[in-house]
Amino acid sequence: MGAGGASRSRRAAAPWRWPVSNGDGSESDLDADPAGVLARLHTVEEAAEAIGTTLDEQTTCTELTRFLCRHLCDAAAVDLLSGDGTGQRPPSPPELHRVATAGLVQVLGARFPDEDGESGGPPARRALDEGHPVAASGALPGGLTVQALAVPLTAQGRHQGALLVLRAGGAFTAHETATVHSVARFAAARLAHARHHATVQRTATELQRALLTAPGRPHPNLELATRYLPSGTSALVGGDWLEAVRLHYGRTLLAIGDVMGHGLDAAVDMNAYRSHLGSVASADLPPHRVLRRLDSAVAEEESRRPATCLLARLDPARRSAAFASAGHLPPVVVGHSGSTDLLHVPVGPPLGTGVGGYELLTRRFTPAETLVMFTDGLVERRGEDIDVSLSRLAGMRLPAGAGVAQVLDEVLLRLDGLHAEDDVAALAVRMRPHAGMGATGPAPE
Repeated sequence: MGAGGASRSRRAAAPWRWPVSNGDGSESDLDADPAGVLARLHTVEEAAEAIGTTLDEQTTCTELTRFLCRHLCDAAAVDLLSGDGTGQRPPSPPELHRVATAGLVQVLGARFPDEDGESGGPPARRALDEGHPVAASGALPGGLTVQALAVPLTAQGRHQGALLVLRAGGAFTAHETATVHSVARFAAARLAHARHHATVQRTATELQRALLTAPGRPHPNLELATRYLPSGTSALVGGDWLEAVRLHYGRTLLAIGDVMGHGLDAAVDMNAYRSHLGSVASADLPPHRVLRRLDSAVAEEESRRPATCLLARLDPARRSAAFASAGHLPPVVVGHSGSTDLLHVPVGPPLGTGVGGYELLTRRFTPAETLVMFTDGLVERRGEDIDVSLSRLAGMRLPAGAGVAQVLDEVLLRLDGLHAEDDVAALAVRMRPHAGMGATGPAPE
């Protein structure tokens, strides 16, 4: 095979390569200059550390433009295709929206005439239409020449948008052009990953919002308040959930749980646990036996993630409550005076392990006491022992005589639930027995 055939073969094996002109009509063999190749590789290595430091699309585009302005050009801009990665149907033809710029504002205002001297299409649009980088010469007011390179931001065969780099005066060298192309390809992969993450996160959030509906209505003899606070810092939504199930004789089963992990799978599993609970609770079993059946049912589904769960069956007629825990944090009892005490419910293994071994705890309640149940996002803090976190909650002194909703909001406020590192689900409940609820009911277990 001749030299020309070898050159064509290399180009076919590397479809991302494109002809680089020396300005005299000949093509540059970039691989023939080891020093230039090493310089380009060094720049791309720096780009790998500086671009895509987060999973945020806007941040990635900003990092790309700033990096290129530091190393290669006077100004840079990123134009993204509308609709891609946002869950919306893109217009036809797709529109480009400028999302990030860096460098000299005056240079970004350059105009690029076509061969006939009329205003041609923007280089970024041409690069996308032609599917490869486009070089163009433009002008600024006053006659200063601007050289531009527009490179499609393409990853996994899909256009994300286009990168535009500009320099006033001198043209880009062949190695600089190849470096821009390499950095653009790398940034496009990071951008595609950020957009995919945003799509998954949005789907999981919408699914969780749809699934995490208000819990079932308890009997009128309970006053119930619930709150769900999604984390503002977590990369993915969690699997926190709560539920209320009406039982016979004026009793209500309250449940709060947290599926291990985050994301779409956790949101789906959260719904599965709620469905299983509704089915098992209909048998009107004591809480520890409900957990035992839930554990067995979920353990048979190998794809399900383990979950913690705390059950409380409230019986206002007897002014008592029965508890059982599957790896969940203990609830808190708030007295009429505002004092708070942890209720140390025996802790069994999380649901889904198939181990079982749950114990029952029964406690008397007065109408002035408020029960607060919550997921770990409310109290856990990075680098802090959980016992210290729970002690902070148990040491609170809340307003005396506060209503149920006020008690719950005060707890969330003092523990800064709005800025928790994980999602928070919480409920507060108080018994309010009324006439005629006294003597009826099943025998105690």
